[in-house]
Amino acid sequence: MISFDLRNLHTLPSAHGLSGEELENASSKILSFLKNIEQHDQGFYKVIDEEETLKEIESFVKQVEGKFDDIMILGIGGSALGTYCLLETLGSNGPLIHVLDNIDPAFIADEEAQLDLKRTLFLVISKSGKTIETRAQYSYFAKKIEESGLDHDEHFVFITGPDTELNPKFIIPENVGGRFSVLTAVGLLPAALMGLDIRALIKGAQTMRDSFLSEEFSTNLPFQLAAIQFLLSEKGKNQHVMMPYCQRLLAFTEWWRQLLAESIGKEGKGLTPIRALGATDQHSQNQLYNEGPNDKFLMILKIADLGIDLPTHLDDLTFTELLHTEMEGTVQSLTKNERPNITLNIERLDEETMGALFMLFEGITAFLGEFFEVNAFDQPGVELSKQITFQLLNS
Repeated sequence: MISFDLRNLHTLPSAHGLSGEELENASSKILSFLKNIEQHDQGFYKVIDEEETLKEIESFVKQVEGKFDDIMILGIGGSALGTYCLLETLGSNGPLIHVLDNIDPAFIADEEAQLDLKRTLFLVISKSGKTIETRAQYSYFAKKIEESGLDHDEHFVFITGPDTELNPKFIIPENVGGRFSVLTAVGLLPAALMGLDIRALIKGAQTMRDSFLSEEFSTNLPFQLAAIQFLLSEKGKNQHVMMPYCQRLLAFTEWWRQLLAESIGKEGKGLTPIRALGATDQHSQNQLYNEGPNDKFLMILKIADLGIDLPTHLDDLTFTELLHTEMEGTVQSLTKNERPNITLNIERLDEETMGALFMLFEGITAFLGEFFEVNAFDQPGVELSKQITFQLLNS
């Protein structure tokens, strides 16, 4: 389903690449890192075994089937990015999904203009139940529902942590942080309402979880990539680019960007996540990547089966062949210019693959926390800005 091609990394000079020996030396840390992660008591890789949650979600989706034409997600950051990623990657076979992940009034008005409130369900998502942006969104639309004479409880579903005042219908486990919550009700309920197969999502995540917990370097894909990212950062490569050659995965790069930045950027340490898109950014960012500062590591994502192909009518060339050929050109030019890069080979995009991708990068992030010796599961810098915002609002 997902495999790594590390050949280009191994062919570069030692200042810019990594040898098999360097990676093998890092493998001695797997067991101690897994023990440390377990001591953090984080549930992101355990919550996928909660059968009762799946049953509750499936039951709710049956109850509301046919009642709503639009589903609006009220949330921000980890409460919204996973759903946005699934929507952009796999699409909705059910109601129209609106992800209101900002408080720009023009954006809110544009989304609202598309709704028939009588046929709209609002999912209010906040781990703390106190996220000011989400509370503001909820307050605004609750007033609209009230003014329309509609039943509040029929149009609002709350997904929060266990100890909030919002009477949540679905609970985010206390030991699962927002940016790690896509495989809880935060992402699974919207996915089910879209008509996606959430059990296939979970199956893919469970398969990758087995890899994450493996003590063998050869089978632990999350550890492999975390080791590569850390070791390259030790060589000055702290700008990490994710570049899928697939339009539908652009939203995944946004989910990954938050996960990496908020988890590892602490104590003066960290990696800067950069998103790019093939083939589009061959005509913008690729110049920088090839001839700018050699401080970047590129992860190229190749999808073998894009689900559709079209003829270009340039001889017998198809668009998939052209896209993959351009990708190969990018990879070869990066390697020629001694820019470290690897390719993630992905068979196809479906629910099982997306579940695996989510777990892959959540596992990578947990291991990176251990490599950098930071707590990957808190966000003191974010909390400080929240505190200052509340002080300003109350002043």
